[in-house]
Amino acid sequence: MSQERGALLQILAHATWRTSSYSGGQGECVEVAPNLPHLVPVRDSKRPAGPVIAFGHDAWRTFVSELL
Repeated sequence: MSQERGALLQILAHATWRTSSYSGGQGECVEVAPNLPHLVPVRDSKRPAGPVIAFGHDAWRTFVSELL
């Protein structure tokens, strides 16, 4: 495992994941962990051990504002 991947896994260990209130509890949504200082990781709620996409806070805000 690369040092960069190991460091990212250590950071993600502190993530507090939440799903959208729009998901309706059906488990078919994305989860986001907005509590980390430098990243906003996003993952598929059906695959919590699967891949994660990480945004910077500014990029995340821009992404979400374009959805609304």
